[in-house]
Amino acid sequence: MAEPQNYRMIVAYDGTGYSGFQSQPGRQTIQGALEKALGSATGSADRVAGAGRTDAGVHAVGLVVSYRSAWRHSPDELQRALNALLPGDVAVSGVERVAESFHARYSATSREYVYRIYQSTVRLPHLDRFAWRVSSGIDESRVKCASEMIVGEHDLRAFGTAAGGRSTVRRVMRAEWRREPQLPWGAPIWQFSIEANGFLRGMVRRVVGTLVRVSEGHLEPDDVRDIIRAGDPARAGPPAPARGLFFWEAHYAGE
Repeated sequence: MAEPQNYRMIVAYDGTGYSGFQSQPGRQTIQGALEKALGSATGSADRVAGAGRTDAGVHAVGLVVSYRSAWRHSPDELQRALNALLPGDVAVSGVERVAESFHARYSATSREYVYRIYQSTVRLPHLDRFAWRVSSGIDESRVKCASEMIVGEHDLRAFGTAAGGRSTVRRVMRAEWRREPQLPWGAPIWQFSIEANGFLRGMVRRVVGTLVRVSEGHLEPDDVRDIIRAGDPARAGPPAPARGLFFWEAHYAGE
């Protein structure tokens, strides 16, 4: 039997029908789908670790996953086998062998999430599955000013929770807004990108919900700084819907 080796793969998925990434008894999860496909392909019960643990309904474009396997063939063949076995809303875009020390979660230096919003007075089904509809659009000058308050190292407990009473201090490297190029989608679309060394549970959705409140004039940009200092979730905006959120990519030292 071949010796187990360490692998890294990049996974994309539509999270609409899943209870998040992490395995849960009796629930459909991304981790469960990946491990089932791996088991069928390799004949062993390989466990996977993800760079992030997306919540129910959240999507991914470039989620990094690591695992050990005694697969005898090439990484490209493993990728093809997995994509033949995975459900249609999950796909593997790359597989490679990596150093034994690599771990998708613990080796990451930062992670990036993207949130998408579109403006329309009525729901547009071709956008609604992957973006949050707002009727008044986004005031870019206000949300860009407010986003600057988040960049840096802060205690962000106002926007999320940490497991087991761990630290809620995180370092945010970027928090940026841009309007997507005018394409024939039938509505303007904005994209919020945020990169940090780690994220609290629910953090991105609560940040986006707060920034939309700023855009609508219910909060001032400087209020975001005060919310962070107070550490009071009651002062932050309600969380944005899960459907607009994507795990975009993970970053690693030397890459």
